Amino acid sequence: MPIDNENSMTNLEQAEKLWQQLLDSPALTETDQVIAENHREVLLGAFARSAFLAETLVQKPAFISRVVEPLFNLTDSDSAVTHFSTALKAKLESLKSEDELLKELREYRNQEMARITFLDVLNKRNIETSLAQVSALADALITSAYHWIYQHLAHRYGTPKSNSQDMHMYILGMGKLGGRELNFSSDIDLIFAYPEKGETSGGKKALEHQQFFTKLAQKLIQALNKVTNDGQVYRVDMRLRPFGDSGPLVMHFAALEDYYQDQGRHWERFAMIKARVINDDQSDDVKWLNSILQPFTFRRYLDFTTLDALRNMKKLIATEIRRRRLSNNIKLGAGGIREVEFFAQSFQLIHGGREPALQSKSLLRTLDALSELDIVESDVTKQLKQDYLFLRKVEHTLQQSQDRQTQTLPDEPWQQNALIDVMGFASYSDFLTHLDGIMARIHSHFNELVEESHDTHSEEDQLFIACQDAWRLSLQEDEFTETFSAYLSSKDINDIFSILVAFKEKQRNYRIGQKGEDTLNKLLPEILYVLINQNPNHTAQVLSRLLGVIEAITGRTTYLDLLLENPDVLKQLVRLCERSDWIAQEIRRFPLLLDELLTPLYLGQQNTDIQTSKQEYQLELRETMLRIEQDDVEMLMDGLRQFKLCQQLRIAASDISESLPINNVSDKLTVLAEVILEHVLHAAWMQMRQRFGVPSHLEGNDKGFAVIGYGKLGGYELGYGSDLDLVFIHNAPRSSSTDGKKSIEAQQFYIKLAQRIMHLLNTKTLFGQLYETDLRLRPSGNAGLLCCHINGFEKYQVEEAWTWEHQALVRARAICGDASLLEDFTQVRHSILSQSRDPQTLSQDVCKMRIKMREHLLAKDNEKVDLKQCEGGITDIEFMAQYLVLAYAWKVKGMTEYPDNLRIFDVAANANIIDTPTAQKLQKAYLRLREQYHHLTLADTKYADQSEELDVIREQVTQHWNALFGKFDE
Repeated sequence: MPIDNENSMTNLEQAEKLWQQLLDSPALTETDQVIAENHREVLLGAFARSAFLAETLVQKPAFISRVVEPLFNLTDSDSAVTHFSTALKAKLESLKSEDELLKELREYRNQEMARITFLDVLNKRNIETSLAQVSALADALITSAYHWIYQHLAHRYGTPKSNSQDMHMYILGMGKLGGRELNFSSDIDLIFAYPEKGETSGGKKALEHQQFFTKLAQKLIQALNKVTNDGQVYRVDMRLRPFGDSGPLVMHFAALEDYYQDQGRHWERFAMIKARVINDDQSDDVKWLNSILQPFTFRRYLDFTTLDALRNMKKLIATEIRRRRLSNNIKLGAGGIREVEFFAQSFQLIHGGREPALQSKSLLRTLDALSELDIVESDVTKQLKQDYLFLRKVEHTLQQSQDRQTQTLPDEPWQQNALIDVMGFASYSDFLTHLDGIMARIHSHFNELVEESHDTHSEEDQLFIACQDAWRLSLQEDEFTETFSAYLSSKDINDIFSILVAFKEKQRNYRIGQKGEDTLNKLLPEILYVLINQNPNHTAQVLSRLLGVIEAITGRTTYLDLLLENPDVLKQLVRLCERSDWIAQEIRRFPLLLDELLTPLYLGQQNTDIQTSKQEYQLELRETMLRIEQDDVEMLMDGLRQFKLCQQLRIAASDISESLPINNVSDKLTVLAEVILEHVLHAAWMQMRQRFGVPSHLEGNDKGFAVIGYGKLGGYELGYGSDLDLVFIHNAPRSSSTDGKKSIEAQQFYIKLAQRIMHLLNTKTLFGQLYETDLRLRPSGNAGLLCCHINGFEKYQVEEAWTWEHQALVRARAICGDASLLEDFTQVRHSILSQSRDPQTLSQDVCKMRIKMREHLLAKDNEKVDLKQCEGGITDIEFMAQYLVLAYAWKVKGMTEYPDNLRIFDVAANANIIDTPTAQKLQKAYLRLREQYHHLTLADTKYADQSEELDVIREQVTQHWNALFGKFDE
């Protein structure tokens, strides 16, 4: 075709300048100048098409004779490798230092790449030969460097041995290097492996094989990758090795086999299709290595995961093209080189296990085999080969222009002119027309591969597309911002970008298997989609909580599948994580709670009647524990903990959905604790009876033992994560002892029973602690017996107890145990609380204790509000209720009937101890403060923000306090 003379002149003028620089080079010898002048026309033509060639010869005129010498036959890959390796060996064998090695490798590389460029840009041979020679040169450079470094390390550290034979590290060339179809300016993907563990022998300092080969790998990478004054041999990429950047640089065969059997991903199967041992020494070790990789890559039987993987990778390719607008990229764009590779490799993965001909490393031979096996029509494979080679020729020409790894069509006129000169087109527009036709044909074949799986989202759902791109593509921050600008605030976008980047980085270190990775790649876009659609407050914060849960279940594909296959479950999880960091943390710690989300409707429907709730808990716990053998203590403790966690989540979900008022939340948490305590008491009793028998004073099914609840448990006011204030009492006479084979005094028996109960409650298992318990409210506190006689309890309360201990008794309640003993405690409690007290002394004692508590428990420098201990807070209201009971129970019997503050205020108002408006205001304030306190717990924090509403509540409570006690000043 005729050349556009005006455009051609522009390039020729540039070539003339470069020619003059060559002639002016101080390194140019007379001999080199004569050779150059003899080949002036062809060199000028080559310079016009490759600045790299011209600049290389200007720097090293000595290369001219090698570049322009008559074409010799190196079309066969093996003979080319032999030729290059022989030449390199002669150059390297006399070298003494690594610096000399680096210099020689780069000089030889530059010389041969200049020769290859000269032949290519002048179209003196076809692209297939060029690909083979570029690959052969790479093989020679890598293996020559390897052998030189191996010998020098062996001299110092000894030689690795296996059965008295020298052991080598084998270099797997991946991608186009493995297929002997390497780009002109490509980086190289390598994986290193050695046969087995051991120790070097014969050197000055022995090393373990792992250490020796790691040093060898490091030095080989440096020899190839390091940029010096002479340039670089190859950019070396090791990310395809097992575990990527976080994995060891080199692995022994057994570890490699374990990895690919247990951890290998679908994309690694794609990569392994082209894996080739570059330094193949025809040994049994190479056969061994290939026997590890072959069954991983080519499976005899097709499974659906392979088809899913192909669909996903195809979709990812299409997504990247659309996202990055890769219209002018001949490799990554629609219809580019990558799509031809994907076409061939897809059939290799599907049929390669049964058809050895499809196990070729070469894409061109694979296309031939597909036709020969009648898997793909011959006219399709013939056209694909022709189109592929055209694209590879364009790619080589682009890269030979300046020795840069690029597949993007040029914008500069001189580069466009060089391209069409090499490719033989009259104009750049003609070239583009031809190129568009080729890429359209390739893309149509690509689109016909594996049908898309059914997707629950429509193709027009731009938000879901954005969510997929956010997870599956490595978007830059500006791309991410542009993607979500229509859906999120700029702050949320920035925060979410950082959170996702960090999470992706963490995921690279997890070994979750292919199935887990596939599920995770589908689930993360769904999470983003649901999160943005539900439009929660603090979207980034909620995402962080959600990813905390996902991180905890990453290794459990069942839970990942649960979230992926059940959209309602995922939505419920998002809602819970939005409203409660505490719930998010609980699910993160105990992923079994995700099973509870399978019934989201039930989570929002809770019975508000306290007795009905208790019966429901008793029935469900009984059914749960029937599956557990009575003597399996470990399973018993786990079963109780799982039951509590699940029920507590249901309560919290109802709380968050506001289907349960705050007092009902506390009621349910309290009766849940009661039911669990009943079961723990029964289990502990059975264990103790089996060991010691039962105390002799008992009749029938009596236990002679009772559990008393104080504080929040006693007052029906338990919160999430509340501990239990407990006191244990018994009614055994001093003379009583147990009737078992190992008899002990009854007092000692009950102490051991209390200890057993504490063990069942407090022990931390995989499912956490059942309840944290506090026994300091028993008679004499920590100095007292763990379990005391009911008479001793009464005597202590009458003779020794402080006012604050009687305050605590106001909120005490019989929980479980013998009915007669529980009734005895109730009578003792009434008797103690109904004592007549001096109002002035009582007032002073209560106020002093309140001040003491505040000084001890309230942080002085906290800008936020401690709702319990602050002035006008929860504890102030509790103290007022306790004071009213202790001050007036002697004349109003009903004041001792209830242990909870709300009903105490009702009784006080009905008895005209306080007026009804005061009682109602205190009740309302108490409920509001407790509601806020519950929500703080759900948010996993202790302190509330200052607010106008809170100031009003506290002011009202303080006014009532002052009205009741006066402004007490210690």
